[in-house]
Amino acid sequence: MAHAMEEVTFTRGCRVVLIPDGYEIPVENGGRGWITQVLGGNYTIQLDTGRLVRLNARDGDAIGKEALIIADANEVDPDVSVEPETVWAALKNCFDPEIPLNVVDLGLIYDVEVAPHGEGGHQINVIMTLTAPGCGMGQVLADDVEAQVRNVPGVRGALIELVFDPPWTPDRMSEAGRLELGMFF
Repeated sequence: MAHAMEEVTFTRGCRVVLIPDGYEIPVENGGRGWITQVLGGNYTIQLDTGRLVRLNARDGDAIGKEALIIADANEVDPDVSVEPETVWAALKNCFDPEIPLNVVDLGLIYDVEVAPHGEGGHQINVIMTLTAPGCGMGQVLADDVEAQVRNVPGVRGALIELVFDPPWTPDRMSEAGRLELGMFF
């Protein structure tokens, strides 16, 4: 059975990211495309020009969808406890733009540290990698990770560190991730 893609028209101009290059380009008001997937609130859209782009969740209103609102660090309740498990769960809402799998099950997150923030609330430090060091979408993915972490109640700051040692291999994927992608080894 064929999957029907949803046609969309941009109701305002905005910037999107070319996949897999990682470059931002503008889409004008009235631009058309088709949503090919929605993961983590972000939209992968094939424009009528044939280009594949990623629309950030915070710009969802440009295509008639709900926009993601990023938490304001000034409104953090310093008494909210943040556990590492809560951060890991939030990171499961972040997806590699080219592989339909969250960054946790893909094995891109190496470490999550929760520490007190000097101004109240918590500082979250994440060490992560990419499937390939030259990935054009690397900064986009790191920005998505930061946005997901900052939306955890009680988080005032987030630092995302991209590392390439040790290098990522498919062995880092969770069993659930391998099953979802049909990889059996």
